[in-house]
Amino acid sequence: MSAQNMNAYGWTPAPKPGLIPLHPLGFGMLLGKPFAALRHNPKVLFGFAIVVQLVIAVVTLAIVGVVAYTSFTRLESLSPSHPDFLPVMWGAIALNAIVIIATSFIGLAFTAVMQGVVAADIAAATLGEKPALSVLWRRMRPALWRLLGWSVLQAVAALVLMAVIGGIIAVGIIAGVGGDAGGVGFAVLFGVLAILAMVPLWVWLSTKLLLVPSVLVLEGDTIRGSLVRSWRLTRRRFWNTFAIIFLVNAIMSTAAGLISVPLSLVGSLLGTVIAPTGVNDASEIIGSLIVTTLPQLLVYALQAITIVVQCAAGVFIYIDSRMRFEGLDHTLTRHVEQRDRGVAPELLGDPFAVDRERAVGRTPPPKPQPAYGVPPVGWAAHPPQAYSPQPYAPQAYAQQPYGGSAPQPAYGQPAPAPQPPYQAPPAPPAAAPPAAPATGPAAPARPIPPTDESPWTAPGSDSA
Repeated sequence: MSAQNMNAYGWTPAPKPGLIPLHPLGFGMLLGKPFAALRHNPKVLFGFAIVVQLVIAVVTLAIVGVVAYTSFTRLESLSPSHPDFLPVMWGAIALNAIVIIATSFIGLAFTAVMQGVVAADIAAATLGEKPALSVLWRRMRPALWRLLGWSVLQAVAALVLMAVIGGIIAVGIIAGVGGDAGGVGFAVLFGVLAILAMVPLWVWLSTKLLLVPSVLVLEGDTIRGSLVRSWRLTRRRFWNTFAIIFLVNAIMSTAAGLISVPLSLVGSLLGTVIAPTGVNDASEIIGSLIVTTLPQLLVYALQAITIVVQCAAGVFIYIDSRMRFEGLDHTLTRHVEQRDRGVAPELLGDPFAVDRERAVGRTPPPKPQPAYGVPPVGWAAHPPQAYSPQPYAPQAYAQQPYGGSAPQPAYGQPAPAPQPPYQAPPAPPAAAPPAAPATGPAAPARPIPPTDESPWTAPGSDSA
């Protein structure tokens, strides 16, 4: 077989225009590519994450510090015997708790923004693009408020669960204080069982709804529609998704612990060396701030990397699920081929748009079957036929008219028109047989007279 035929009918790898090949991803690739995403576009992902993380940390620290200083300064101005001391103390505690909860929503907003930016960047990296932050922001901005709503919905659900469990425990303790010891035991038992049941429930729901941010950004769906899409795309892929997210979180938590714990110990030792008798002058104050701040900055950097890797893992799982169940790899391949041929961007369309005819519906997607009998790429597929052995029987050979071998067209040229089979010319008509002589007595033979040209003479004649 020639090299040309090998190229036409042999196996060829899937195209890889960007970060991943355009075919369903294996477990190892799903685990490793989130970390490779940081190297693909580090200025956008890591730079943006660490800057926003530091800004949020500074703003949160400033707000909480000002509120705490103001409220507890007012409390210190009252003596414990003052009738307003207890109301002011509980008011200060409640105010600080509300401020801490409110500032935590700033962190949720940061997580929502990072989910959108990472989803847009991974989608571009799959197609071999490396857009700037402004381009990514324009792509995710239509879904920004839905991302914020999804983050707030998660936080509210967690608060409601904790409030319900805490309220039941509080009621049991109050009943125990009133003299009912069984209430305390019931409250403690219920609290333990509720916490044990809440952990797997939260893990299950967070795994099934992991793809919601990717659907919000790349498909532009509503929050409700994104919940349904994520639930359907992770069907029959739950354990694979859970294992990837669990391993990613375990790797990042281990790395953060290996770095933050030694830095905290070194910072404590250096603080003791810099100011052994306490902070007394400006130089000791500056040194103590530097020793305390540097480890915290590294912790923030690790947190930024963790958020990027977690978000990237969710996007890769989303793309892999759509490749497996909806043929997204074929759509992306066609998009890349048309883009490389110079088709205008406005004519290409959105490759991640959902084709409703191929989208995963209410029924579960079919289980993947091993493709043992699938022909190579380029060969015509024939329906499989059951093999049944037949007894051997000799076949009569039927002679076919000789037609010659048709000339093979050159590569890229149209095939010639088929020629009619060779036909032998008709045989000439056979000569008519001589007429039979008439019946009757035979006529006497007449001798042939001799001539001078011939020496032959009739028998019985005299010689000259």
